[in-house]
Amino acid sequence: MTISHVLKGHEKDLGGGFMVRRYLPSVVKQAVGPFIFFDHFGPVDVKPEDNHDVRPHPHIGLATVTYLFEGAIEHRDSIGSLQRIEPGAINWMTAGSGVVHSERTPKDLVGKPHRTHGLQLWAALPKAHEETDAAFAHTAAEEIPELEVQGAKVRVLIGSAFGRTSPVATFSQTLYLDVQLQEGQELGLSGLPEEAAVYPISGELEIDGTALALHTMALLDTRSSQRVLARSTARFVVIGGEPLDGHRFMLWNFVSSSKERLLQAASDWDAQRFPKVPGETEWIPLPQNTPRAS
Repeated sequence: MTISHVLKGHEKDLGGGFMVRRYLPSVVKQAVGPFIFFDHFGPVDVKPEDNHDVRPHPHIGLATVTYLFEGAIEHRDSIGSLQRIEPGAINWMTAGSGVVHSERTPKDLVGKPHRTHGLQLWAALPKAHEETDAAFAHTAAEEIPELEVQGAKVRVLIGSAFGRTSPVATFSQTLYLDVQLQEGQELGLSGLPEEAAVYPISGELEIDGTALALHTMALLDTRSSQRVLARSTARFVVIGGEPLDGHRFMLWNFVSSSKERLLQAASDWDAQRFPKVPGETEWIPLPQNTPRAS
């Protein structure tokens, strides 16, 4: 078996009717490599009256990784970053000891019909870097290595594959590929990191003869090579990396190897001790029933 498990995920409303499909963490596997959180949103036609803005919220112990296929997002954070995120770029925000950020519709798209489609992942930081300083890195689409492999179009978003290496800096071995195949094309995957998964964005895929439906994620047995076949024009991502150095605890938007650290972060947010995002005035409370430090 080259597929060890298939994750089906679940839908979640982020507010304002903005639905995402979430695959990680799951009861089967908490993380794939460092990726402890995997949301797929869209493709969705945004109506002029819709408001899908994500108001300022905090993180610790992780890095957010944002990648768009369609649309645009305006990112602001408490270290002063202001970045328009557009399709093809990789945006890596290291939360470390603590950061606050918002994700809003750019002003030129507010009140106008448009489409949005993308992925947001969280990479849990290694224990030695959980309390590193917050940072934000934008890697433009044209800086991402893009190549043709066996007829497939491959973008090496993070990590190294097929002899190319992404300029995106990480804290541990990490792999993130965006692959497009035409109907009938195959791509061989070999030399993958210890943990890896394939997630179809569109189209019909087979992995070594086993069909992989849309809205499912295949966890791979990387001890063998895999061949991914497109039964129709298809697009998929490959994620993975070295396993996390121990279990991670999660509380709301916080990730840590320490339960006590999560409670401290919750208390800090409750008391509004986190840094502010320049230009933002909104503050959202902790979700009801969130534990607090005693």
